[in-house]
Amino acid sequence: MANGCPMMRMKAQTDHPCFGGDHHKAGRLHLPVAPGCNIKCGFCERKFDCANESRPGVTSRVLLPDEALERVRLVRRHMEKQGEARLKVVGIAGPGDPLANEKTFATFQLVKQAFPELMLCLSTNGLLLEERLDEIVDLGVHSLTVTINALTAETGGKVYEWIRLDGRRLSGAEGAAVLLERQLAGVAAAAQAGLMVKINHVYIPGVNDHETLDLAVRVRELGATMMNIIPVIPLGLFKEIEPPSEAVMEMVRNQAELILSQARHCKQCRADAAGVVGRDIDLEALHAQAI
Repeated sequence: MANGCPMMRMKAQTDHPCFGGDHHKAGRLHLPVAPGCNIKCGFCERKFDCANESRPGVTSRVLLPDEALERVRLVRRHMEKQGEARLKVVGIAGPGDPLANEKTFATFQLVKQAFPELMLCLSTNGLLLEERLDEIVDLGVHSLTVTINALTAETGGKVYEWIRLDGRRLSGAEGAAVLLERQLAGVAAAAQAGLMVKINHVYIPGVNDHETLDLAVRVRELGATMMNIIPVIPLGLFKEIEPPSEAVMEMVRNQAELILSQARHCKQCRADAAGVVGRDIDLEALHAQAI
């Protein structure tokens, strides 16, 4: 697989609000077309119709590919009319894992055909990254986020409840070991293919915090260009945990930045987020106006 075009990499760095672009002017749209997931994170609670919740894994409803394309048209038109920012990026980030859902690829194909000027990106847990990388590259996806929450199987066994691969369900440390091996191989392959690779890392005090900086070193060696360390949201197995303070997160990010560039304006977006980061569009109102 050939390395990506340098100009494409530069454009991704410049325009993508999650990769160093001006997030006040560059809008993004997440299309919630991927409900199925192949791993179970201990902190994940996915609920639909949670309009007031702003966190990953949440969407008001799951869209079909044709519906997703119509949403791109609607949001793009709205942002152009407002004139403050333009839609630059269309991404798929769930509510499950995009690579475990065929509708991800059908949706990207439709968007690519209708709006070839828009950047495509996706977020994944990395379990299927390497084996689906050729499809990702062929679609022109050049911005990729891989969520890695542990650097050892022992720690991963505390973070992940199970993974499902090739019809098998693997639990605890056994599943975490397989996941980690595939995540690291996928990051290396994606970077070699020329994609911009960002690593998301959910920081869980007393669980995986001792591996955060070592993870930054490892993914830098594999070719990742940026890291996004985000505080755990107390849900699921970790519903009783006290999330890290802003001061702790600032300290950890400062330390990690000596290793790898850090994303600092992440809002832990919903799977149907739309508009400018931190200033989302009310999709329900927008759809109502369009009727």
